This record gives sequence, C-alpha cells and structure tokens, in this order.
Amino acid sequence: MKNKKTIILGTTTLLLAIFLSASLWYKNQKAETFTKEVSTKQAMLERTYSPTLGNPDAKVTLVEFLDPECESCRAFYPYVKELLSKYPDVKLVVRYAPFHPNSKFIIKVIEAARKQDKYWEALGLLFYHQPEWGSHHDPKPELVWTYLPELGLDIDKLKEDMNDPKIQEIIDQDEADTKAVGVRATPGFFVNGKPLVNFGYQQLEDMIKAEIDSL
Repeated sequence: MKNKKTIILGTTTLLLAIFLSASLWYKNQKAETFTKEVSTKQAMLERTYSPTLGNPDAKVTLVEFLDPECESCRAFYPYVKELLSKYPDVKLVVRYAPFHPNSKFIIKVIEAARKQDKYWEALGLLFYHQPEWGSHHDPKPELVWTYLPELGLDIDKLKEDMNDPKIQEIIDQDEADTKAVGVRATPGFFVNGKPLVNFGYQQLEDMIKAEIDSL
C-alpha cells in the first residue's frame, strides 16, 4: 500500500513538473510570438526611408498614412504641424496611402523634391493648391509645374528624379504596409503603434496627450 502511494505521489509530481514545464514553454513561445508581431507591425508603420518631422528622439511617434490628393489630409496638415509645435516630444512619420487617381504622380513629385531638400515645402505648397490641381470633378495635376518654381527647385532635375526606381519602391512598400495595418481611408493615424479609432482633431490630440502622460 505504501509503495502504491509512493508511486502515485511520484507520478503526480512528475505530471505536475511536465505540466509546469509545458506551461512555461507555452508562455515563452507566446511572448516570443507577441514580440515578433509587435516588431513586425512597428516595421510596417515606420520604415527607415519614411520622411520624419519633429524631435528625432521623441518618446511619442505619430505615424500618418496620407494621400496628397485627399481633402481631409489637406485639412489635417496644418493641425498636425501645430501639434508638433505644441508637443515637442512628438515625432511625425509620413507614410503614403495613394487611394486617389493622381496620388502616385504627386508622391513622385514631392519625393523628387526631397532630393533637393525641399520635401516639406513641396508637400505644404501642393496641399495649399490642392483644390486647383486635385479637384475631384476636374483634376489638373499638370498645374503643379506652375507652383513648384517658387520653391527654387531645379525643375528639370526634379522631373528626371521622379523616374528613380527607388521612389516607385517606396510607393509599392507603403501601399503594401497600408493594407497590412488596415488603413482604408486617409488620413490614418497611429500613436506609438496604436491606431486612432475615433477620428477627429481633438481625439488625435487627446490620444497624444494620454501617451505623453503615460511615459
């Protein structure tokens, strides 16, 4: 009887040890998988080539998936810049979600302007004139060539640089990431990897403030 109890106790202890070992292995695997998922998602939100604005060492990263032909992106643009001025510990990362017909053409223009260190100036200028060149009823993207000279750009070089295959690679990767992270309308915002679910100016600022306060 004593031997039987010893065997039962030993078996129970062994089973418990196996269970705990398996449980620990499962938790470690789950944690490793979660870490990889977070890392993968973060890579899809912020690429090394992405244009950035603000404090490079900021603790809060605001990722905006924008379309230069999108009216809402144009409306949000000055507000986003205002947020960067208001909260110095925020960095903006721009990604492209080219949903409109002329978006890719305009992206190539501003990326080519980036090669002449005029990225933000070109983006701001084309947003300003968007109602003219990007009218949904009668778009005239060729009008951009009448605006850009005021930035002091070398237009011939810009037109040549627009054909750089690397720019098309940026567009292709951004399109793939747009789909992967679930952005279906622009602008799409993420604050430290968290999506802005309730869309609006105040909701975006509240989310940024909450993230800053939590750090």
